[in-house]
Amino acid sequence: MSETSTDFSSSDNLQHSSHIYDVSELIIHYLEDIGVKYTFGIPGGAIEPILNALAKSTRRKGITHINSCHETAAAYMADGYYRETGKLGVCVATSGPGATNLITGVSCAYDNNIPMLLLTGQPAIPSFGKNALQESSDTGVNVVAMFEHCTHYNSLISHPDQLSNKLASALLTAMEKKGPVHLSIPVDILREPLACHSPLFSLSDKFHHQFTNFDQEQADKLVTILEKKPKPVFFIGNGATEAIENIMRLVEKTGALFVTTPDAKGLINPAHYAYRGVFGFGGHESATECIKGNNSITVAFGTGFGELSSNGWSEDLLNESLIHIDEISNNFLHSPMAMLHVHGHIATVCNHLNEHLKSSNASTAEKSTLINEHFNPYVKLENLEQYYSDETPIKPQRLMKELSERFPSHTRFLADAGNCMLWAPHYLQPPNRRGESFNHPPRHERRSKTNNWLRLTLRFAPMGWAIGASIGVSIGSPNYTTVCITGDGAYLMCGQEITTAIRQKLPVIFVILNDSAYGMVMHGQRLAKAEKTAFELQPVNFAKQAESLGIPGFIIRSPEDFDHIDFKQLCTAQGPSILDVRIDREAVPPMKTRLKTLGTLQEK
Repeated sequence: MSETSTDFSSSDNLQHSSHIYDVSELIIHYLEDIGVKYTFGIPGGAIEPILNALAKSTRRKGITHINSCHETAAAYMADGYYRETGKLGVCVATSGPGATNLITGVSCAYDNNIPMLLLTGQPAIPSFGKNALQESSDTGVNVVAMFEHCTHYNSLISHPDQLSNKLASALLTAMEKKGPVHLSIPVDILREPLACHSPLFSLSDKFHHQFTNFDQEQADKLVTILEKKPKPVFFIGNGATEAIENIMRLVEKTGALFVTTPDAKGLINPAHYAYRGVFGFGGHESATECIKGNNSITVAFGTGFGELSSNGWSEDLLNESLIHIDEISNNFLHSPMAMLHVHGHIATVCNHLNEHLKSSNASTAEKSTLINEHFNPYVKLENLEQYYSDETPIKPQRLMKELSERFPSHTRFLADAGNCMLWAPHYLQPPNRRGESFNHPPRHERRSKTNNWLRLTLRFAPMGWAIGASIGVSIGSPNYTTVCITGDGAYLMCGQEITTAIRQKLPVIFVILNDSAYGMVMHGQRLAKAEKTAFELQPVNFAKQAESLGIPGFIIRSPEDFDHIDFKQLCTAQGPSILDVRIDREAVPPMKTRLKTLGTLQEK
């Protein structure tokens, strides 16, 4: 590898050839090389050299470090940042509790296929085994061992010469396997001076290489099947994000109807003429009927068939008429009964299908009448009357209607774990406007690799995820509106991160469903006829908290209260705001499928 030709002598950058720099500077050099713009975390003594190197990088307009209030939230922010931009999320944490605080957020990323690099510190190697402060090596609280089952690459760097190989391996693994990777580095190693001509690897081309391989033989078999099986049903999962435009062309070509998993609803226009709703958690009866009544084949795109996305592993979906397309081969382990597995880059597979399939004779008459409508009559909403209710306290269903209609079309909604992840996928349905909205013209927006107007996490699903993730999303796209839909229970866990949004001047709107309860627990106990216990929360005035922080805060008790809020101002503000929504706690979310899976539902 040739020497770098850039002269860094007049800046804080790494110098070439004769310059001696340390391990922490080399790490930041690699991250700059692959285009990292942000890191997330909290400083500490064992990771101080990394923060020093990041400060130098910031001065040369390289990487900006975002301080969170808690390391778990830092991982959520990195998660949200990747989902919005498709760029690697990077977390920095000190040794001991700093590292262990990351684990919940990292586990969520692991379970949801989110690439993420974790850099954690250690005390100096000579202090190992001597009860050093916050020691987390194999002679203390073994953090590396803790990360073993929630990362795809996990190693302690014990010598400076290991850095380039291990970091390069970790970075490539994060993107190839779509998940977190972890390097634990003692502070004396981070400070170790290095005398070398240049980094061993240039990762930029390799890191950004677009994987487009696919199994053409299996794809050709699928072409033949689709030509013989008219009007299939498409089952679209969140893993199909990059391929969604190609899938929509396939819908038109084959005359297919389609449903989505809850976390894939944001990929599509809910008013599409062929859409039949969400299948799974918080889903629609029309989607269940579509899958159950399918007399053709079901083609699934980008899904691992988890409990919440498969309606509790429904046999109406998981049977011999299923065809599964995915680029994550492990996902095929959850559909062993499928007629056909097609492995490869989903967008490339769909391009192949579009090129080789003949168009069906599917009627286009209803396309023109439904494609631009706001409300899709083919998607059956539960308790539709509550969606239009003017009652006080406001119904959660009506809240979703107001959120759908009050925010601009480019808005990114994030729904937190709890009742929010039932209400949002079922009732949230923003219009597919293409005109200018507030200060941003969506008509110029091009769909990015991870573009999704509704994001939620279905698998590990920690409360408070959406609070941190919404900040990461807003950092990735600061000109778009970001709305975090969370509960009062989740906000009490992680709401301190609103101060991060304040410091970064991010216009995130935090919509808090305030019912003084762990709502899902309360309704679950009632539907299961279990003991009514441990769900009550202290009533909190979150608008007063907003006032104490110097940001806008509003209490909403009825639909008409929305008329007193200037949403344009909130969406273009230099900072966050809070909508404290006093919802009707007696409104029951669409959660019976979950209780059936648990075996606790008592319908009589």
